[in-house]
Amino acid sequence: MTTEGDAMARLEAIVLAGGAGSRFGGRKLTAPWRGGVLLDGALSAAFAAPVRSIFVVTGADPDVEHAAIDFAEQRGEDTRLRLVHAADFATGMSASLKAGIAALPADADGAFVFLGDMPRVPHTVLPLLASALANGAVAGAPTFDGRRGHPVLFSRDLFTPLLALDGDEGARNVLSTLGASLAEVPCSDRGVLLDVDQPGDLSHAE
Repeated sequence: MTTEGDAMARLEAIVLAGGAGSRFGGRKLTAPWRGGVLLDGALSAAFAAPVRSIFVVTGADPDVEHAAIDFAEQRGEDTRLRLVHAADFATGMSASLKAGIAALPADADGAFVFLGDMPRVPHTVLPLLASALANGAVAGAPTFDGRRGHPVLFSRDLFTPLLALDGDEGARNVLSTLGASLAEVPCSDRGVLLDVDQPGDLSHAE
C-alpha cells in the first residue's frame, strides 16, 4: 500500500523553459528580473515543491541551461537539477511537455508542471496540490477568483495522454476530460495566474 508520505516522496517537478518567447522579442526567460533572470521565479517554486528532482526543459534559448545551473548551484541544490533538451521545441508547446514527461523516472507517482514565464507562483499552494493527489485526485491545479492557474500536478495516470499531445496542443485538453477527478485548490495569491508575455509585463511580475 502506498502511504501519503510515500506518494509525495515520489513526485517530480518539470519546468517548461523551451519556448522562443517571440512575443517578448526572444530570450524572455533570461531577461533581468529581481537581480537575476525571469526563470528564477519558476525555479524557486519548483525547488520549493515536495519533489525529488527538478527537470528543466530547454529549447530555443541556450542561456536557459546556464541560468538553471547557476540557480541550483547558488542554493546548493545542483544534485536535484536535471536538464532535458527538447530538440523539437519549434514544433509547438507540447514538445517541451512531452520531453519533460518522457525524462521522468519510472517510479514517479506524479509531476508538477511549472511554466518558466510564471515567476510568482506562491509556494504555499504546492503541498496542498500534493495532498490532493495523495488523497485520490488524478490531477490538481490552483484557482484564483474562479480561474484555474498553474502549476498543475499530474498523476502518473495522465503521463500517457500527455505524451500523446501534438503541436501547440496544451495540457488543457487533457484536464478538460477529468471532471471531478481534477482537484481545484483555491488560492488567495494572483501569482498562480500571472505570466510574462511581453516586456511590459515584467513590471507586474515584481
